[in-house]
Amino acid sequence: QVQLVESGGGLVQAGGSLRLSCAASGYTFSRLVMGWFRQAAGKEREHVATISRSGGSTSYADSVKGRFTISRDNAKNTVYLQMNSLKPEDTAVYYCAARASGVITSSAGGDYDYWGQGTQITVSS
Repeated sequence: QVQLVESGGGLVQAGGSLRLSCAASGYTFSRLVMGWFRQAAGKEREHVATISRSGGSTSYADSVKGRFTISRDNAKNTVYLQMNSLKPEDTAVYYCAARASGVITSSAGGDYDYWGQGTQITVSS
């Protein structure tokens, strides 16, 4: 059973930066495709970024491309999301997700097998 624990959320002013971390346990981390998703109040969950098992391939939602960077450290069993130039519309609960059942990165939340508890990001204008 994979356990995912996010940290690093909080309140930030527009234009600021935050870095989220997600620590994984219970599985060989280097065999997990990892992703970040978010859900704003009253909206559906949406894909933010994904990263392949080796870290060599990443993908981003158009809304965060050029501002957010996903990375991973397989030695530390941790995936990160560096968020720069934050906007009020980035306000949401951010979730870390792990895919053990496939080797291909995916932007579909349904392809992920395990989820963290979520961490709130609030960007003030």
